[in-house]
Amino acid sequence: MNDGVNGVALAVFILFFVAVTVMGFLAARWRKAENEHSLDEWGLGGRSFGTWITWFLLGGDLYTAYTFVAVPAAIYAAGAAGFFAVPYTILIYPLMFVFLPRLWSVSHKHGYVTTSDFVRGRFGSKGLSLAVAVTGILATMPYIALQLVGIQAVLDVMGIGGGEDTNWFIKDLPLLIAFGVLAAYTYSSGLRAPALIAFVKDTLIYIVIAVAIIYIPIKLGGFDDIFSAASEKYTAAGAGGLVPTAASQWTYATLALGSALALFMYPHSVTAVLSSRSRDVIRRNSTILPLYSLMLGMLGLLGFMAIAAGIKVENGQLAIPQLFENMFPDWFTGIAFAAIGIGALVPAAIMSIAAANLFTRNIYKDFIKPDATPAQETKVSKLVSLLVKVGALVFVLGMDKTVAINFQLLGGIWILQTMPALVGGLFTRWFHRWALLAGWAVGMIYGTVAAYGVASPTQKHFGGSSAEIPGIGEIGYIGLTAFILNLVVTVVLTFVLKAAKAPEGVDETKPSDYTADAGDPGVQVELPPATAGSSH
Repeated sequence: MNDGVNGVALAVFILFFVAVTVMGFLAARWRKAENEHSLDEWGLGGRSFGTWITWFLLGGDLYTAYTFVAVPAAIYAAGAAGFFAVPYTILIYPLMFVFLPRLWSVSHKHGYVTTSDFVRGRFGSKGLSLAVAVTGILATMPYIALQLVGIQAVLDVMGIGGGEDTNWFIKDLPLLIAFGVLAAYTYSSGLRAPALIAFVKDTLIYIVIAVAIIYIPIKLGGFDDIFSAASEKYTAAGAGGLVPTAASQWTYATLALGSALALFMYPHSVTAVLSSRSRDVIRRNSTILPLYSLMLGMLGLLGFMAIAAGIKVENGQLAIPQLFENMFPDWFTGIAFAAIGIGALVPAAIMSIAAANLFTRNIYKDFIKPDATPAQETKVSKLVSLLVKVGALVFVLGMDKTVAINFQLLGGIWILQTMPALVGGLFTRWFHRWALLAGWAVGMIYGTVAAYGVASPTQKHFGGSSAEIPGIGEIGYIGLTAFILNLVVTVVLTFVLKAAKAPEGVDETKPSDYTADAGDPGVQVELPPATAGSSH
């Protein structure tokens, strides 16, 4: 790794960073509505985004700096097992096509801003709504932290992260500046800022990957040499060459399926979906978003290229930034680093907005100030979005980076436990609210305890997300095992509670709400710029 600062790469990085910062602040005036003091406006961009804006926003939201850095890093370290991210992103979109248009319809009909709003309205249970909200906030915090880890990896490789003996303030100053800028424009512009910046971020990433997938193999002697070098490394390490070993196939399959089920449970994924203007926008996006999966597969190949290029790093997260540093001219390295850096800002902004909306609607309004006005809700959400980012920053600065990564894996285990209430509620009212709450609790406790028992070379607890599946004996993804336990408890208790005639909550939705579209009675069409009326 270079000891000095890469001045050219740093200058290009700063140029792009300044450009997106300006865009972030200008976004407050983009498609601006008269009534900006509501969560529909600040937190959902006026629910007005069309197909392409939603595509870039969802792409910017789901394919993060962590994806850019960690997926090829996993392949660099563990071989083909790291490719689990590719099938899981392929599995996601048919699921998205089936349930998200229904969530969009009922949310627009009733003015729901969060998944917890829907769960409360569907099951008439503030307790279940609170459980979903707290889980969403908990799972999102380490995810935001990982975006900051992505920025930090780039800064370290450029030589401005500081060495181990550097004063902590000087070492982390660039990250603090990036954090301050992110916090400021998210506060002022809300969801419009990441929506606008996503155009730049995704364009840069597509350019960088297209160039890398052609240019680097030419420099390394072709894909045959790249795969040979990778196979030699994995075989020598006992990792089974380019194909996962038989022992790891259950882990691969369960991790891919569990991750696919979990992704659209995350608050930031739902926030991007609810900001779109119609059901058709979501359906169209479920057919064109797989383009990102193609990109992800190419991105994974960079892990093999890092091996063939002889990249040696103690922290695998630095492998891809170091590959760019070594292989590209300085000016293009700057563009690649800008893509990763901006790739952290977009999702971090959406995640902090989503977590803030959950707190405001489902904790503050439900339990602290039920008569809060839309303007008060917006003010609280803005402040909480700052606090969430501060929490993530403390997480990054105060903990080992591998801990941050493993806590994000724990977040995936947690968020999957909200699926029976959310997706189940979109298709049936059969589940009993108390059974859903009990199932959630069992899944959360089992998942957390099982993850606590996983050790890794760097830590005694929370060292990974896979453990033995009870009754099968194979190693599998803890989140999926916890989810199945959750579902079994929910179904059994629903039978028991219905037999005992336990009181069910009031469902404020009706069947037609789930297929309503923009322009139908009670469903507001896109809020037009500068003429929008009041919030839902």
